[in-house]
Amino acid sequence: MFRTTPPSVYWLALGAFALGMASFVTAGLIPMIGQAFNVEVAVAAQLVTVFSLAYGIGSPVVVALLPAHRQRLALLAALAVFLLANVASALVDDFVALLVSRAFAGLGAGVYLASAIAASSAVALPGQRGRAIAMIMTGMAAGTVLGVPCSLLLAERAGWQAALWLIALLAGGAWLGLACSPARLVAGPQIAISSRRLLLSDRKIISILLVSLLAAVSSLGMYTFIAPLLGDPEFGGIDNIAPWLWAWGLGGVAGSLLIAPLAERIEGPLLTLVILLILATALLLLPLAAALSPWLAMLVIALWGGVGWALQVPQNNRLIAERQARGDSNLAVALNESALYLGSALGAGAGGLLLLLALPVWTLALSAGAVALLAALVQFSSLRIPSSEALETGIGNCK
Repeated sequence: MFRTTPPSVYWLALGAFALGMASFVTAGLIPMIGQAFNVEVAVAAQLVTVFSLAYGIGSPVVVALLPAHRQRLALLAALAVFLLANVASALVDDFVALLVSRAFAGLGAGVYLASAIAASSAVALPGQRGRAIAMIMTGMAAGTVLGVPCSLLLAERAGWQAALWLIALLAGGAWLGLACSPARLVAGPQIAISSRRLLLSDRKIISILLVSLLAAVSSLGMYTFIAPLLGDPEFGGIDNIAPWLWAWGLGGVAGSLLIAPLAERIEGPLLTLVILLILATALLLLPLAAALSPWLAMLVIALWGGVGWALQVPQNNRLIAERQARGDSNLAVALNESALYLGSALGAGAGGLLLLLALPVWTLALSAGAVALLAALVQFSSLRIPSSEALETGIGNCK
């Protein structure tokens, strides 16, 4: 896998690593930032909100406006915005300015990741697009699992700004590597903004995005409630859940790597269906495993993390395959990332509602598993939806 991967993919993955850190490290910095700017924790927490909103809502709008024949420029510009926004975040002395800089960081991150996934597939060797996309997702997962704890440790010793400087340093390294890379991206066709809206009339694309949304509601939504579940005396009574969170994250890194060869051997829609079924099974078994042994629950959580992160490799691969010829695959990937953010928020909100209704904590995992089964049902039904290529072939034959 590594010997046949173009060097530019590694630089793209390094940028994704920095994105993974930036997406989650702010939550750990909130107490320090609140104290530094003399604001309440609830106010400081809005730094996460503006980053997520800019990432999930703003980035698809920006990607839709970017010219398809300037993919390399868009990629470097997005990473530069992300880099400069993190530098600004570390330098500002006003909380409102910090909010603005985190919004720009989220916007740059969202545009970069969508562009990086599309770019990795463009520079990959024939038949190895899945491996290239898996490398980007591995970088994102590793940044979340390994980068966030390291940056938080650095922040505890050198101040919260040090974590942002580290992110900026990694982003700068990725930018230089990509700028000096000889790889050139194939220019896509120039299409009008009005034509890009037709993407949302594609039944296959809508089905893929719906599956990603439901999977995020299930997987990322349940991740928010690992602590309440394992903290319940009936399911382990664990005080420090850090090892279980590490198991979830390391499972995600492993899943992102191991899915690559499978993505080349198994048809994408079928692979997605299998992953969703495994995800549903893991979530449904989680309460039973936790009741039997916390260590058994750790294995289930690692499996859940593995398939949860791996899912986006065939999903993004399929989106690019469907829309690359039309020049809006970047937009399709950006919409997929938005579906993940929206699904995570919906899952967290729904789980919080279940707890407010005083339902047993195990209903969280069972509900998440049920949503994963619903995603599998949607995926199964989508197997009968003809792809864009098939439709075009059929129309051509009719002519």
